[in-house]
Amino acid sequence: MAKIPSAAVAAGGLVGGYCVARWTKKRQLGGAVLAVAGAAAAKQWRQQAGGGAAGALTAAYVAAFAGSHPLAKKVGAWPAVFGVAGAVALASWAVADRRG
Repeated sequence: MAKIPSAAVAAGGLVGGYCVARWTKKRQLGGAVLAVAGAAAAKQWRQQAGGGAAGALTAAYVAAFAGSHPLAKKVGAWPAVFGVAGAVALASWAVADRRG
């Protein structure tokens, strides 16, 4: 079975978490999706690039989630979510996925 790149897992967690929260109107459910995907991505980051890189990418993932909220007030919710998901995916690819 092919392994899903950590960039896709992380971006999917950010977009998926937002989608679940928005469509179910249950923020906790969206947060659960965000957390599970973040944990899965962090595990891959640690395996592929080591603990320091995993820590930095996890911090970027959390910062992207937090930063999407004020960004959404300026550019709208969907552009903010896609923008931060893209940034995290790019960082994840550059630090972890491109090595493998």
